[in-house]
Amino acid sequence: MALRIGLTGGAGCGKSTVAGMLKAAGAHVLDADVIARELVAPGSPALQTIIAHFGPTFLNENGCLDRAALRARIFADPAAKTWLEGLLHPLIRACFIAASDAWTTSHPQALIVWMVPLLVENGYRPLLDQVLVVDCSRSLQIERLRARPGWTEKQISAVLAAQCDRVTRNATADWMVSNEGSLAELQAQVTLYLRHLRGT
Repeated sequence: MALRIGLTGGAGCGKSTVAGMLKAAGAHVLDADVIARELVAPGSPALQTIIAHFGPTFLNENGCLDRAALRARIFADPAAKTWLEGLLHPLIRACFIAASDAWTTSHPQALIVWMVPLLVENGYRPLLDQVLVVDCSRSLQIERLRARPGWTEKQISAVLAAQCDRVTRNATADWMVSNEGSLAELQAQVTLYLRHLRGT
């Protein structure tokens, strides 16, 4: 039977790194951020709705969504953030379900990973068989986010404020890996989790 695993963690905790390890082990990974980008591709209904709401200044010269400008807007305007999430989250959720159903049909024993930063906050748990949380300290999160190009202190604070607290997120986990050590240590934890899933 196929398993749907929700992969989440705070910003900067290492979700993408763990997703890469799971993919290398044969899991089929679906990424909420990738789906969101596909949904707002040039000419898409979602992009047209966004531009109708926020205005044409949020398009760049190539007709693509100016993601940096939109990110700055929603970080500064809670109402804008709520509106955008109300538009995109149901579409993202529907894409996860449709893609998982299609993959399960062709791969009945598949391990399907949903990488969702706001998994807890947006109520994904009932759709999943398990939740895997990648955890690290808040100070390490901030350090890693500061190292990302173009991230300001204000944006870092806004992103962290939008996510549930560490205790709440970790309480939802069926399994948790800590990403405060080396890459090898993280890989060992992911390998252990996969062995657990396989009952070996």
